Amino acid sequence: MMKKMAYQNVKGTQDFLPEDEAVRSKVRRVLEDIFLVYGCRPLETPILNFKELMTSKYSGGAEIVKEMYSLRDQGQRELSLRYDLTIPFAKVVAMNPDIRMPVKRYEIGKVFRDGPIKAGRYREFTQCDVDVVGVESQAAEAELMQMAVLVFRELKLDITISYNNRKVMAGMLEVMGVADRDIAGVTLTLDKIKKIGIVGVSEELLMKGINQSSIERIKNWLQVEADMDLSYLEQYIEQNEQLRQGVKEVKELENLLIYLDLGKVCIFNPFLARGLEIYTGTVYEIFLRNGTITSSIGSGGRYDNAIGGLIGSGESYSTVGLSFGLDVIFAAMKVQPLESAIEIDYYIIPIQTQKESLKVAAVFRQKGFRVEVDLTNRKVGKALERANKMRISAVIIIGETEVNNNQVMIKNLQTGEERVESFSFN
Repeated sequence: MMKKMAYQNVKGTQDFLPEDEAVRSKVRRVLEDIFLVYGCRPLETPILNFKELMTSKYSGGAEIVKEMYSLRDQGQRELSLRYDLTIPFAKVVAMNPDIRMPVKRYEIGKVFRDGPIKAGRYREFTQCDVDVVGVESQAAEAELMQMAVLVFRELKLDITISYNNRKVMAGMLEVMGVADRDIAGVTLTLDKIKKIGIVGVSEELLMKGINQSSIERIKNWLQVEADMDLSYLEQYIEQNEQLRQGVKEVKELENLLIYLDLGKVCIFNPFLARGLEIYTGTVYEIFLRNGTITSSIGSGGRYDNAIGGLIGSGESYSTVGLSFGLDVIFAAMKVQPLESAIEIDYYIIPIQTQKESLKVAAVFRQKGFRVEVDLTNRKVGKALERANKMRISAVIIIGETEVNNNQVMIKNLQTGEERVESFSFN
């Protein structure tokens, strides 16, 4: 006798049954509708890429590359699955030098990372990205942050956006005596301040070989910046050009956000770094205000060097991106659920009238209604019970009497009201 296989999903992947997938589809529709409203155009890139592209110095950096899935094809070419949508997009611009600027694109697709698993974080997941190429001013960042606020307002999720500038972070670390070769590593440590605290940051910096004098200055910075404003930074801007430029960009963005009435949603955080080395300016992360999901549910930033780096010209291409994590947004909506996302306008219950019911369904669908026909021959009571569980507002019951009289009976399950409409079954 054949042994039954114990089926299971690969760790970090999951199936989404219809109720859950309906919610995810609704999120996709909201995102795509808003992307289009903002003038973004669709683009699709391959999941499979050359490993050399995904590990280039202009990719996500060592932290993300170590989570990359690698493989070889039958020709022994070194390939990898994409771990984000950013580098494949930068490749598209690099391969199409005649593309008209500015470019505003969106893409929704699967990405893969062999990393830690937690609520809303898997190894196969869906990203929903917008990128803008060719806008130097902070208006690009402000518009993307405005877009994010609109998205989550539509999804009825209360969020905050934390933002910073990598030039601010790098400039301050230079002022504090951190060697240029150590800045990327120290930046990643400072990004953990909320998780491990000042003591944890100090210990990690010591393990990374940072000198004690710099650690003490960094600790002082962490302690005095409790108000999260620019006042502490401004006393050092004459000592470091990178810091001066970063503070200037933060102020420009801050003024735009205040003008757009986003000042209470978007909050400056001088220690936000984001883990990817690709970023060159503004960075931001989106969080649920109530903290029920601790992971960010969206993030992005400016990465001006990636496209020119891939081309090999070293030219700067002003580029800003915003990424929404569909899976973590879905997890947030499971905590704060919307109304049922399976939206059926009419549920048709045939009583020995299956072919006639299919005809009625076709006519109603042509009118733009979403219709499901019960094809199981179950009793009317059971069918009505299912319709109630699905939160369908109206059912159409079709028996021989209705067919003979060329009419259909429509019942509103919310009010109990019944009405009859004429219908030709000929």
